[in-house]
Amino acid sequence: MPEVAEETGESARAGGRSPRRRGRTTALIAGAAVLGVVAGGCTGYLIQADREPTKLSSLSQSTLVQARGPAPEPLSAAEDRRVKTDGDLRKLLLKKPGGAKAAVWAGIDGWMTLADMAESYEKPAGAFSDLVAGEFRRAADTGWRVGSTYGVEIRLVQYRQEEELQASDRADSENYYEDAESGTKSWPVAGSDNAMVYVHTKPDTKPGYLPQYSATAVAWRGDIVMKIFVWDAKPIPKAKIMDLAERQVKKL
Repeated sequence: MPEVAEETGESARAGGRSPRRRGRTTALIAGAAVLGVVAGGCTGYLIQADREPTKLSSLSQSTLVQARGPAPEPLSAAEDRRVKTDGDLRKLLLKKPGGAKAAVWAGIDGWMTLADMAESYEKPAGAFSDLVAGEFRRAADTGWRVGSTYGVEIRLVQYRQEEELQASDRADSENYYEDAESGTKSWPVAGSDNAMVYVHTKPDTKPGYLPQYSATAVAWRGDIVMKIFVWDAKPIPKAKIMDLAERQVKKL
């Protein structure tokens, strides 16, 4: 049996191919590649050393010549819109008409805090987080009542806009919400490229209460969103909400 085993082993070694030893060949190829890179680098350095140095362009620029004539005058407070929007935002709101009663729902001294704004939504907790993420800066609010059923509220909301143009995005969302209500008619506001008014012809009804009709207006300019609410126990004419929207847009 040992002889048979030995013959079998010899036959296997004779008929089979011995494994290829790759280690030494691979090392030789890698070494040749490294020597080639080094040789190429040395040759390039010697060629560059024999050349004349290339002149670099000057880092300085030619002196700018100021245009002739007097320097332009700075904008006046009436012309510089930032003076208005960074100042007292309440001054941009329409005044309460004579004979009307001041609203009791307005914020403290005409200002609405972040919490006040959140409370005006159906889901205050979610609205609070959304306003924080949306870079809410401040809001001014005013309103009045005439008789026992007619009321007006005007709100100006300002955003910081350090990351995104929040005012236009918020106005788009308000427009979508207002226009989505059934029985709604809408018109653009003259004197603005984005202001819209909405008259909702279907009233809100609750048992024991008078029906409540509503109309709204939405606009934005710069970092401010304007929203006007009007409600009454009878249908609201287009002319009424349009007049408020046009006068408020002009003050922005």
